[in-house]
Amino acid sequence: MCTTRLSFLLHINKPGLPGNHFYRIGDTISLHRRQLSNKRDEHLLKKRNVPQEESLEDSDVDSDFKGQNVTLEAILQNAVSDNGLIQLNAVQAARKLLSSDRNPPIDDLIKSGILPILVKCLERDDNPSLQFEAAWALTNIASGTSQQTQAVVKSNAVPLFLRLLHSPHQNVCEQAVWALGNIIGDGPQCRDYVISLGVVKPLLSFINPSIPITFLRNVTWVIVNLCRNKDPPPPMETVQEILPALCVLIYHTDINTAALRAVGNIVTGTDEQTQVVLNCDVLSHFPNLLTHPKEKINKEAVWFLSNITAGNQQQVQAVIDAGLLPMIIHQLAKGDFGTQKEAAWAISNLTISGRKEQVEYLVQQNVVPPFCSLLSVKDSQVVQVVLDGLKNVLIMAGDEASTIAEIIEECGGLEKIENLQQHENEDIYKLAFEIIDQYFSGDDIDEDPSLIPEATQGGTFSFDPATNLQTKEFKF
Repeated sequence: MCTTRLSFLLHINKPGLPGNHFYRIGDTISLHRRQLSNKRDEHLLKKRNVPQEESLEDSDVDSDFKGQNVTLEAILQNAVSDNGLIQLNAVQAARKLLSSDRNPPIDDLIKSGILPILVKCLERDDNPSLQFEAAWALTNIASGTSQQTQAVVKSNAVPLFLRLLHSPHQNVCEQAVWALGNIIGDGPQCRDYVISLGVVKPLLSFINPSIPITFLRNVTWVIVNLCRNKDPPPPMETVQEILPALCVLIYHTDINTAALRAVGNIVTGTDEQTQVVLNCDVLSHFPNLLTHPKEKINKEAVWFLSNITAGNQQQVQAVIDAGLLPMIIHQLAKGDFGTQKEAAWAISNLTISGRKEQVEYLVQQNVVPPFCSLLSVKDSQVVQVVLDGLKNVLIMAGDEASTIAEIIEECGGLEKIENLQQHENEDIYKLAFEIIDQYFSGDDIDEDPSLIPEATQGGTFSFDPATNLQTKEFKF
C-alpha cells in the first residue's frame, strides 16, 4: 500500500484490504495501515504444499504401486480396500501425486471422488500411518486454489483435523496443523469457521519447551494466518487469546520473524485492535528487535511500528515514550533499503497521525536529513512517501515552516526536490512543484529578520553565528 495523492491508483495485493483509514492534509491522502507485501513469499505465508519426500512409512510398505505409473482409477479402487496395506499404499500413491512440485493433479483427484475417502481415513485411529498419509494428501489439496481449498472444507475435513490435534502421534498431529493452516489461509470466511470450531486453544498448547523447532515453526505460521485478512478482521477475543503466546514467540531463540509478522498483522487493523497489542507491553521488546543483527528482524520491527504510528495520537505517543523514534531514524539512515523504506513509512505516518508537538519532537530528532536522502532513490513509492511526509511537516510547522525549509535546503533536500519536478511520475513531479512553489519560491530573508546580514565597519556583511542550523532550536 502506498501514500497517494488524489489521482493515484491504489493497488493492493491479496489477501485483501487492511484497515481503511483515510487522512487528508492539503491535497494529500494517505491510506497507511499496511500489511507487509512481499510477492515472493505471499503464497508461502498463505498456503504451503508439502513437497515430495519419502515418509517414514515408505520403506515399510511393499506395494504394487511402487515404481509404477498408476491410474487414478486404480488408486480410487484400492483406497477403499478392506486390506489395510493395500489401502495405505493407495492413499500414499495419491499423496505422492499431490506432492509433486510441478502441476500436481489436484482437480483430477477431486473429480475422481477421492476426497470423502481421504476424509474417512482421518477417522482411523487404529492406523496412524493411514491418518498421516490422508492428512498429507488433503493438506496439499488445500494448498491449491480457493475452490480446491473449499472442496476440502465441504468434505467435512476440518472437524477431523481439529480432532487430530489431540493425536498421540506427533507426525499426525503436525500434519493436521499444516492442513488447518492452509484452510485458514484461504480467507476470513475459512479462518472464522476454523476459529468457531475451537482451533486456538489446542494450537496454543503446542507452544512449550518440548516441541521440536520444525513443529513450532508450523504452529507459528498457522497463528500468522489466524491474524491475516482484515475484511473482516479476526475476532477480538481471538486476538486477545493469542497475543501472550506471540509475545513468547517473538523472544524465541529461533529467528522467528513469523511471530513478529503475526503481531504486526493485528496492528494493521483498527485502533482498538492496535491498543490491545500495546496493552500487552509489546513496545518494550522493540529496542532489542531494532538492534537485532538480522536485518530481516529490523525490517519487520520497523514495519510493525509504521502501523503503530498510523494509529491515534495516544499510540504515537507510546512509540515516543518507549524511546523508539531515534532508533527508527537510525534505521532510516543506516538500514538496508528495505528497512529504510519501512522507516520512511513510519515517519510519514507519524506526520499524519501525530499532533503538532509530536511532529515537532520528530524534527528535533534530526529526521529531515536522512528523510531527504531517500528522495534520490529509484523507488517511486518511497519518493512519494517522503515528499508527502515533508509536506505534512511543513504544513504542521505553520509560521515556522521557513525553519524546516532551511533544514531541507541545508541537507541537500531542496536540490533533490527540484530534480523531482522532472520525474516521470505525474503525482511526484506535481507534489515536488507544489512544495517548491509554496515554501521555497519567496524571499525567505524578508520573513526572517535574523537571517539579514549585519554591516561591519569595513562595509562588508557578516551573519549571526546563532543562526547556525545545527544548533538553532525551534518550536512549531
